[in-house]
Amino acid sequence: MQKQDLIEKNPIRNLKGESDAKESSRMGLVMARAGLGKTALLVQIALDSLLNDKQVVHVSVGQSLDKTKLWYDDMFKDLAEGCKLNNAGEIHDSIMHNRMIITFNESKFSLAKLEERLHDLVQQNVIKPSCMVVDGFDFAQTGRAVLEGMRELAKTMDLQIWFSAVCDEGAGSQAGVPAPCNGMEDLFNTVVLLQPVPESDCIDLKIIKGSAAVSKCGKLLKLDPRTFMIRADCK
Repeated sequence: MQKQDLIEKNPIRNLKGESDAKESSRMGLVMARAGLGKTALLVQIALDSLLNDKQVVHVSVGQSLDKTKLWYDDMFKDLAEGCKLNNAGEIHDSIMHNRMIITFNESKFSLAKLEERLHDLVQQNVIKPSCMVVDGFDFAQTGRAVLEGMRELAKTMDLQIWFSAVCDEGAGSQAGVPAPCNGMEDLFNTVVLLQPVPESDCIDLKIIKGSAAVSKCGKLLKLDPRTFMIRADCK
């Protein structure tokens, strides 16, 4: 398999329509219960940008630098093995220099600190990202104003930003967005929910919000639980 095959099978291909592809300043949200693969899907989204020769910032809240790097190494290894990727080591080395990981302790994360670090990196010509993934953001303890600031940051820096959130089992919004993100769905262009499927060897990715994505592929994608790439042969 070639590098282009990985790009075409990445689920992000199906989460954006043609109009979305031209809009870089957008926000997406990946929701799931704990331990179901939110971080893995964020890494897969980041890898899509890296494989397309774009620069990525991974913001990790509450997780170490080494642990975050391991996510990328393990995910890329699984992709390379599962897809029989040609020149895997060469491709890995060529894309990872376009990735910057920023870590925060949970108690020290703030929008102001994130903006300061991003602007410093850009001004020093260290990196100019087109994609940022934010893992570990605490929606339950964060007000709407912070997310509004994130959306403004996306516009100012011409970024697509993807978040992860642990969803509650209780009630959600009328749009079907689970707590604690219910009531905030208007700030996101795309909202997806990862769900386990009894007696299946795949994970369901349900598109809760994203009209362009729904019109393109329907409301449901089937993902391989190891690589988080689209699978057509699920049992």
